[in-house]
Amino acid sequence: MGVFEAIVLGIIQGVTEFLPVSSSGHLVLFQNIFETPGDMLFFDTMLHVGTLVAVFIVLWKDIVEIFRHLFGRFTWVLVIATLPAVIAGVALGDFFERAFEGTYLAFGFLITSVLLVLSELIAAKKKAKYTQKEQIKFSAAFGIGCMQAVAIMPGISRSGSTLSGGLISGLDRGLAASFSFLMSIPVILGSAVLQGYDIVKQGAGEIYLLPTIFGMFAAAVSSFFAAKYMMRMIRKRKLYGFAVYTAVLGLLVLLDQFVFHVVFTNPFVG
Repeated sequence: MGVFEAIVLGIIQGVTEFLPVSSSGHLVLFQNIFETPGDMLFFDTMLHVGTLVAVFIVLWKDIVEIFRHLFGRFTWVLVIATLPAVIAGVALGDFFERAFEGTYLAFGFLITSVLLVLSELIAAKKKAKYTQKEQIKFSAAFGIGCMQAVAIMPGISRSGSTLSGGLISGLDRGLAASFSFLMSIPVILGSAVLQGYDIVKQGAGEIYLLPTIFGMFAAAVSSFFAAKYMMRMIRKRKLYGFAVYTAVLGLLVLLDQFVFHVVFTNPFVG
């Protein structure tokens, strides 16, 4: 893998981590396009670390506030919101690992599109109940967490699912975005830790040191701007544009898997 490919993959990871279009789905897609080597655990882990750095920069005030009240109510709200993804990852880890191959990718993009449209339609019919993060009920946090758990599937956007869950649960649009990003911290951190454990246990696979450094930097910078953009955009605009994008992308992937075979040579193998 060259530096150029690493930078492109880093930008894709960074931008799509916070735009509601699925970072995992885009990485699977572009790794197939670039025909990157299969064992890239170290590189993938470093990209996650890059996006995590960006989240800490963007949300540093919220993070400091959480640490100031470490055992406060909102900390437990975040814990409850994180639990469904942890349970799903442990109980269904093998299934989700296999899901990164085949037609699941296309259907994941299409599911993201449906979620975004449904959440906007539901949110338009009712007034937001929560405008401050301290107001979020445990039941609402758990429901949004379940949406995050579903997004372990490739092609289903984590940010899109949690944004949708927030809007459906009655969160103000700005609060839905900030809560979604705060929820990403334990998930990204946990993913990086688990990948680090796999590196220690199984080996790092191919280590492309210079490309990894550039890819990590690209992921951090692009994540920063993507998160800042979403924080502003969500307050003023609907998510329909992203829904159209993921729907078109899902249909194109399906067509390629079953008809054209430009990127995917077999409909059941990524």
